[in-house]
Amino acid sequence: MIRVMLAEDQGMIRGALASLLGLEPDIEVAGEAADGEEAVAVAAEVRPDIALLDIEMPGMDGLAACASITRQVPGCRVMILTTFGRPGYLRTAMEAGASAFLVKDSPARELAAAIRRVHAGERVIDPGLAAAALSAGPNPLSARERDVLEAAVDGSTIGDIAGKLHLSEGTVRNYLSSAIQKTHARNRIEAVQRAKAQGWL
Repeated sequence: MIRVMLAEDQGMIRGALASLLGLEPDIEVAGEAADGEEAVAVAAEVRPDIALLDIEMPGMDGLAACASITRQVPGCRVMILTTFGRPGYLRTAMEAGASAFLVKDSPARELAAAIRRVHAGERVIDPGLAAAALSAGPNPLSARERDVLEAAVDGSTIGDIAGKLHLSEGTVRNYLSSAIQKTHARNRIEAVQRAKAQGWL
């Protein structure tokens, strides 16, 4: 039996996935989690063969949970299942140690087949997303530029961002200007939107 742990914050979707996988003769749902921190704890406890993680979860997201699980439960392979087919997410997931990256609109039968392939040691990546990630290239934003854009998401002023990140206002302006250039945006709001759309934030 392939033992799978599911992490998905929407209970109805998690239940549907568990029911679908439960119909497979060689797959057993060994644990469930509603957020990233719980996913890491459940994976450490039940030691599944596969951890199936959603990206968008409250608190610790699926990408951070992936990195923790691959460190703490080395025998567990991580599969990322997401609504958001963003090229930057794919690159980050692979760097975090994910063995698969699939979008949720794939047919259900493909999920069970992907689980078997990952269990056999293969990497499984949604082909459309793989092509988009290759054409998009690596994340052009530095860690500090990402920090400043993330702090700007809620419309914070330069002063607010500087206070949050313990930077001078001039430094914040420089990072924002650089991030706006790199995302080919007209202003910081558009820079945030473009970076999010690419999965760079």
